[in-house]
Amino acid sequence: MSEPARSEPQRARQPDVRVGSSTNALVPISSAERPLTAGPWQWVALGLVSAAALAADQITKHVVASTLALDDAAHVLGPFSIQHVRNSGIAFGLFASRTSAVVVLTAVAVGAMLVFFARSARRHRLLPVALGLVLGGSASNLLDRVRLGYVTDFLHIRYWPAFNLADSFIVIGVGLLFLSFVAADRTSPRVGTAPLSRL
Repeated sequence: MSEPARSEPQRARQPDVRVGSSTNALVPISSAERPLTAGPWQWVALGLVSAAALAADQITKHVVASTLALDDAAHVLGPFSIQHVRNSGIAFGLFASRTSAVVVLTAVAVGAMLVFFARSARRHRLLPVALGLVLGGSASNLLDRVRLGYVTDFLHIRYWPAFNLADSFIVIGVGLLFLSFVAADRTSPRVGTAPLSRL
């Protein structure tokens, strides 16, 4: 027996791989297509956290400067005390003799953080809080350096340089940034794998 003639040659069927949204909701949305740029709510959250950090730091510095004379200290508990110290450097007294360079570097860092936030704010929900703490602390210390030429440090732990709330906010914010990056990487899809449609 002979096969009937085929009108046109069969084409090898290629698997239909689709990435993105679908009207039937059967194809999962790829996280690669999710917008990461900052939206209005991300900017609002960043502004609120930054403003709160800046205000808290400025208020505590004012209270210490108006209560304690320069270099005076008030013991609180164990190795912890409140001491009125002036610092023209960055956190923990580093680069104390380079005030102008510190101002420029801090301003550049703040600008870079704003650009990063504008492009990646939706990468993780923790980013507005984390970057808000870093920005608020950096902006508060920058404001003091431009206005006064120094920052007021007052939190002192024995055998550790004095620091302030802004320094603490910066350290905490950097830690939260690291955690948000780790969390975002764990939830992002692996390179080379494609989402499968549900039957």
